[in-house]
Order: sequence, then structure tokens, then C-alpha cells
Amino acid sequence: MQCLWQLMEYSYLLDQADECEDPYMRLVYASSWAVSVYFAYQRTWKPFNPILGETYELVNHGGITFISEQVSHHPPMSAGHAENEHFTYDVTSKLKTKFLGNSVDVYPVGRTRVTLKRDGVVLDLVPPPTKVNNLIFGRTWVDSPGEMVMTNLTTGDKVVLYFQPCGWFGASRYEVDGYVYNADEEPKILMTGKWSESLSYQPCDSEGEPLPGTELKEAWHVAETPANDKFQYTYFAHKLNSFDTAPKKLLASDSRLRPDRWALEKGDLSKAGAEKSSLEEKQRAEKRDREAKGHNFKPKWFDMTDEVTTTPWGELEIYNFNGKYREHRNTVDTSDAIVLDDVQSIEFNPWQYGNLSEE
Repeated sequence: MQCLWQLMEYSYLLDQADECEDPYMRLVYASSWAVSVYFAYQRTWKPFNPILGETYELVNHGGITFISEQVSHHPPMSAGHAENEHFTYDVTSKLKTKFLGNSVDVYPVGRTRVTLKRDGVVLDLVPPPTKVNNLIFGRTWVDSPGEMVMTNLTTGDKVVLYFQPCGWFGASRYEVDGYVYNADEEPKILMTGKWSESLSYQPCDSEGEPLPGTELKEAWHVAETPANDKFQYTYFAHKLNSFDTAPKKLLASDSRLRPDRWALEKGDLSKAGAEKSSLEEKQRAEKRDREAKGHNFKPKWFDMTDEVTTTPWGELEIYNFNGKYREHRNTVDTSDAIVLDDVQSIEFNPWQYGNLSEE
């Protein structure tokens, strides 16, 4: 569930986009934010499969409050909502995969929307697909060749960035190039860089050539990372796993409380595997119980809508943040992070089956 939050490591770029007067520079900052997460996504450790009803909540980063929830198990879907004084972030995430022997293609059949609060600008993000290479033989590595498109739904301006495919001997790997266009699809700003290092921008003419007297300026640069980290985490990812970013009265369904995660963090791989199997069996048992009683699972913090949107890789049912988490969080003091001793006694409990608990 933390994966939805990793996009917020460089959330200050969205703050800058909200404060920016220039509509094209606004897209430079916002698209740099969208590109920045790919450095973290190159981690090749297989994540835990979220349990239906599992959540992740976070405070104490950039003034942001964040909640995500696993809203469907088949197909696996997550929904997330984040907000601070500058923006709101809403995502419905659904992945489609295609196995190709020694590799797998991952298609982001999801919808990501960012609303910049000052002017009410709504940005829509369509990321490129991802390929995970060498699943069986060789060193596993990740590439994301293709176009990323971020559209200002309010004005029609957009930015199109092309992620170069990795060639022989690593040629062109990490490279990103593209332009910010106005509503008439005229290039206004060129962007170039590497998603593993930094992104820069420069004003351009109608042919896409740099304007005389201008120079490339850096919009984003990757933060320092731990050396030889066994989990391939950034410092920010470690922060996500800690309780320093957790609010008081942490939901019992929070990912941090998973017993398999605790065991893995302590290096007990055998116990982690056993705990993971136990959770999955409980999930299957709950499903049998729910279906026997004729009940449907209902997410707690997000509502399924009647809206179905079309993506380049298939149709997607949209879940909207229902505001109940905001009401819940307003009843407790979230100004300070909880201490570890407060949560060690909390049993991981994502089994939120709505009307089942009312019987």
C-alpha cells in the first residue's frame, strides 16, 4: 500500500506547481513530480500482496495527510487520497500484467488526478507501461519505455515525455525527453534528463528548438540514497515503513502492522513466509464466510462510483474518496507521531466487512 505514497517523496514539486503563475512552468513542476517516482520503482523486490481492506495512512510529511485502501482483491485494486494546503491527489490503481517467459509487462490501468487548490486546476496523468526483465535468468531490472502524458483538464495544456527504451549495453536507459505544449499543441518548453538523476527544462520556439539567450535549468534532482541497502529502499521509503509518519490511533488495518512485514524487517524469512500464508488463508476464509451470507465487500474510506473510464490498456471502475477518513482523523490529535510501544500490542486486522460485523 505504501507504493501509492512513494509518489509523494518530492511533493514539494506539486507545492511549487500550485504557487506558479506560469501555466507551462506549472506543468514542468507537476510532470517532474510524476517522473521522480521511477527512481524508487526500479526496486526489484517483490512487494507483499495487499489484503482486502488493508490500509496505509501517513502524516508528518509536507503537511500532507494520506490514506490508501485495498478496495478489491479480484482484480487487485487500490485507491488513495492525499491532500495538503496546496493540492489534492486521488488515484484508483489497477495493474494489468502480461507474462512473457523471462519478463513481464505491467500496464497501469489506473487513473491519477491532481487538483491544484489555488486556481482549481485539475491535472490528469497517464504513465507509461513498465517491463520487468530477467525474472528467471540473470539480474532482474526494470524499464518503462513509452510516453507519459500529463494533461491540464482545465486549460487543455499538456506535457508529453518519452521514456527511452534501454538499448544494448544499457544505451539510452533512464533517458526522458519531451515538451510542454499549449492547448493548440504548440511546444513551449522542452524537458530533458534521466529519471534516475534529474530533469531540466528550457523555453523553446514553435519548432521545439531552444530559444536564444536561454539555458537549461534543473527542475528536480534525485535525493541522496542509502549505500548498499539490502531492501533497495530510499531514505524516504524507510520513513514510510516507520511509525514516525503514522498518526495517533493508527488503524488496525495499517500495512505497518502486518506480522509478515515485521518478521521480514527483523530478517526472519521463515516466519515472514508463514505469516504471509496465514494472512492469505484468513482472507480466503473471510471470503467464504462473506459469500455464504450473501454479502459484498464494501470499502470503508472510498466509494465505488458508476463512472467507468477508458485507459490505453482497458476500462477502469473509479473509486472516490468519501471523506469519512477526514472525519475520523479530525476526532483524534494527529499533530504528533505515535511511539513504537503504542502499536506493538495492536493486532493487524483488515477484516472490514461492513454489514457482517453488524450481525
